[in-house]
Amino acid sequence: MNKILIILLLFFGFGLKAQPVLKGGLAAFINENIIYPAYSYQNCVQGTIRISFKLNRLGEVYSSNVSSGPGIDLDQEALRLIRMSSGHWKVPADYDTTYVLVAPVDFRLSSEDCNRATQQDMNKAIAVYKANQGLTDAITNFYRNKAQGKYNESEEQKVTALKAELGYDDDYLNKKIEEGKKKLKQKDRQGACEDFLFVKYMGSSLADELLAKYCR
Repeated sequence: MNKILIILLLFFGFGLKAQPVLKGGLAAFINENIIYPAYSYQNCVQGTIRISFKLNRLGEVYSSNVSSGPGIDLDQEALRLIRMSSGHWKVPADYDTTYVLVAPVDFRLSSEDCNRATQQDMNKAIAVYKANQGLTDAITNFYRNKAQGKYNESEEQKVTALKAELGYDDDYLNKKIEEGKKKLKQKDRQGACEDFLFVKYMGSSLADELLAKYCR
């Protein structure tokens, strides 16, 4: 079974002044809430994602972005985790809210298969993900338009074939739903609804009840 190891360091752009502190510790927060993204998990993709963010005086994350990463699902999970920490930071009274904080989130998988994976294997998986992203967007755009009655019926057969080619079957979509349910338990409704909407815009009704219940 894969073990998820998360190493998170925080670097600040200022000297020895008092620093913002996350209640319970940032590393513990990450370990408790991480949901290792399915594609990277299945393909043993690991690496460090750097998230830049700012905090206001209430300890809320008011600006955040991926400053460096491979451009796949690991980026979005790292960004989601930092945004989830919003409101849980203790900020010193004299803290300058214009400071940019950088959190390098290190994703590691430990298993027999992943221990054999080379950097070349990971680079290939990353390239495939990026190549497929445009095709994935074409599928979701088709079903978005279909939901609005704006689509070419003759294209649906091609879209269905493309879904099969990319592996977006019911098994995959059910995994996305399970990821969304985990996010609901973390009170990350936005992240959950994004997963449920992905299922919907893959032309599936599997997440419709969850969308109706949580995403209106």
